[in-house]
Amino acid sequence: MTLQLGRAISDGIRRILTPTGGILLVVFFAIQLLTQASINTAVISVFPDGPAGEIEAALGMTLPVSGTVAGGLFVGTVVLSSAYFVVLSRALTRPTVELSSFPSDLYTRRMGRATLSLFVGGLIVGPAIMIGFVMLFIPGIFLAVSFLFFTFAVGVEDQGLVDGLKRSWGLSRGNRLKLSVLVIFAGVIGFISGIVGTLFDITNAAIIGELIVNTINSILFVLLYGIIAAAYLQLQGDNPERVDTSGVSESLDSIGS
Repeated sequence: MTLQLGRAISDGIRRILTPTGGILLVVFFAIQLLTQASINTAVISVFPDGPAGEIEAALGMTLPVSGTVAGGLFVGTVVLSSAYFVVLSRALTRPTVELSSFPSDLYTRRMGRATLSLFVGGLIVGPAIMIGFVMLFIPGIFLAVSFLFFTFAVGVEDQGLVDGLKRSWGLSRGNRLKLSVLVIFAGVIGFISGIVGTLFDITNAAIIGELIVNTINSILFVLLYGIIAAAYLQLQGDNPERVDTSGVSESLDSIGS
């Protein structure tokens, strides 16, 4: 099936401008803040008290815990992020008329297996994409596009790690050039955030900078995933059935309508 990118963009925007989109935005923002604060705290704990104070002012938000606890919190937020993206994939691929609610099945159905698959998949796919970007950039875009739907294959279709990677690869086949626009958009988000954060660091307003950067990231990345969800719904027609978020088997075609 050929992807209609314009339709995916408009559909994705509609999907995030809903109560479901609002909940996902707030949660993503909170996870980002907790992740950043735990990293800052762990870094500061390495230095003596004097230099640590100066570094804290430069880094931004910290937590009133030890470096060891902060390190544990960071690992916890990474796992929590995997669970979050499972929920996001299920939430945003529901019919638009259902996006005014946020049923518990979105975050209770087979969460352990799905979270583990996404977590391990991230450890494999992330470094592979980074290596691809180092190797003349194009291989990185190709891999990022090929695994763009891995989250949805795991969260929505209950695929395992290997099958999820294969499913994403198959869904992207024939549409990688169009999907590369979304990957480039993600790169632009990171570039803009980096510039904004650096400007605030220079002006010694690191905390304000982190709040602004995390707000920008949250809005743009939830928007991006709304568009990816819409693109996924267009391209999933070759897989006739799945188990929906309430545990009842239904046609994917009806979800995409």
